[in-house]
Amino acid sequence: MQAPDDFNPQPGLAEELEPGLRRILAPNPSPMTYRGTNTYVLGTGGLAVIDPGPASDSHLAVILAAVQPGQKITHIIVTHSHLDHSPLARGLSHATGAPVYAFGGSQAGRSDIMTRLAANGLAGGGEGIDKEFTPDVPVEDGEVISGDGWDLEVIHTPGHLGNHIALAWKDACFTADHIMGWASSLVSPPDGDLTDFMASCRRLQQRNWRVFHAGHGAPVSDPAARLDWLIAHRKSRETAILGALAQSPATARELAEKIYTETPPALLNAAERNVFAHLVDLTGRGMASPQNVLSASSVFELSGN
Repeated sequence: MQAPDDFNPQPGLAEELEPGLRRILAPNPSPMTYRGTNTYVLGTGGLAVIDPGPASDSHLAVILAAVQPGQKITHIIVTHSHLDHSPLARGLSHATGAPVYAFGGSQAGRSDIMTRLAANGLAGGGEGIDKEFTPDVPVEDGEVISGDGWDLEVIHTPGHLGNHIALAWKDACFTADHIMGWASSLVSPPDGDLTDFMASCRRLQQRNWRVFHAGHGAPVSDPAARLDWLIAHRKSRETAILGALAQSPATARELAEKIYTETPPALLNAAERNVFAHLVDLTGRGMASPQNVLSASSVFELSGN
């Protein structure tokens, strides 16, 4: 796996990663997107574009310029509807006539507990939701999207977002924002659900992958090790939260300030969201509970206290 500092491709350049696969980096670097969103172009004749990216006329022009003589974009596939992945899908569809494939709109796949939190007024955080997104062709878990010389198996991987999917291409997998090499995925309720996230990780563990092509950052060349690390990382956060709650009840913000001691101030809100995701998961598992109604500002304690 490349170290993050070694990953610095030129935005707008269609770079071949392996035969039949190119990556184009979108011009949207940020603390949440790293160098930018990875747009993938799959195929040698009829092409699939995976995650067109944010609304950007320049990125749209680069994607269209990557279509070589004898090639045509036939499929546009969106892994999930965060603002750094899906908005350009509609413009690319208008320019090419290709339909947009995705699991569903931005609330598709949302768990019951997150639906209740959203109904009670909890708003999302992080990358932002493409609220108007809707696919032309909804796809289901286990469905195979077939094109000109390529097949992609849809794997529903909720957690980062309810409508998040991964795409299996033989022994490679496009993991979008679920598994990345440069950072752990943000899980921000009510859009993200840690219980679902961990289940999706365990599901991906069941297969022998050669490489993960992520939504941000370099290819993950040791997928099994990365999944092991990510699960262990989440378990260590859980242990830290339970340890802090054993000392005294606390809010998600208080726990984040205590646990994420090396996190830059600009990312502390995201850390708080991650802690709250853990607290919701621990509540569902009967290991912690809010003192009053479950909310992002609740004071939590160990169950039985």
